[in-house]
Amino acid sequence: MNAKSRLYGEIYQVSTMSALLDGVYDGVLNHAQLAVHGNFGIGTFDHLDGELIGFDGNFYHLRDGLATPMEDLDTTPFCTVTYFNPQIKYSYNKPATKSDFEKILKNLVPSENLFYAICIEGTFKKVSTRTVSYQKEYVPMTKAINAQQTIEFENVKGKIVGFWTPFYAQGIAVAGYHFHFIDDELKRGGHVFDYVTDSVNISIDQKSHMNLYTPDAKSFLEAKLSRDDLMNEIKITEG
Repeated sequence: MNAKSRLYGEIYQVSTMSALLDGVYDGVLNHAQLAVHGNFGIGTFDHLDGELIGFDGNFYHLRDGLATPMEDLDTTPFCTVTYFNPQIKYSYNKPATKSDFEKILKNLVPSENLFYAICIEGTFKKVSTRTVSYQKEYVPMTKAINAQQTIEFENVKGKIVGFWTPFYAQGIAVAGYHFHFIDDELKRGGHVFDYVTDSVNISIDQKSHMNLYTPDAKSFLEAKLSRDDLMNEIKITEG
């Protein structure tokens, strides 16, 4: 596999979910540095200041439920990006709850043991979201989410963007589906808790490599990455 082919088959991740759980919120890569590794992805910002979503080479900062373009000096402590090149495309034009829709996604892919980048675009009967808030002090993420903003969307057009991570990679990333949402007007969005589809197009990009960037910041070097209750902490923070 040549370098270009590997880049398009690669997921690039900044830091680990276990570090974020421990309060490692220092931004380490900026907009330009992320764009080298992908045109599509999700994450958060320095000091947990909102949610990040990217697609078609454009990255947005979701703060208090509102979306603005990511600025050059914005940095991220935790982010997953890729060059999106979907091999699987499928349209689904019936209402489906989150649990039912995840069964449809499962049936579209060859195995749950692989990594996938996923975009779900169209109309949604409901999307439940949150955006995390700026943390001045370094507290565990399970406490930081107490200040999160929640927004409910109804009968909305937009995109759900994110990844499937196999369960053997729990703690490196968020195992299972991890999605962020932005509306078609590029004005509002957040981390997805729940959704009901209406009429959507699904695009799935199977990935063969994960490239993990581990920061050398003091907070990361001293973090407790072997979490005693990892599954429960992720369940609390991801909703």
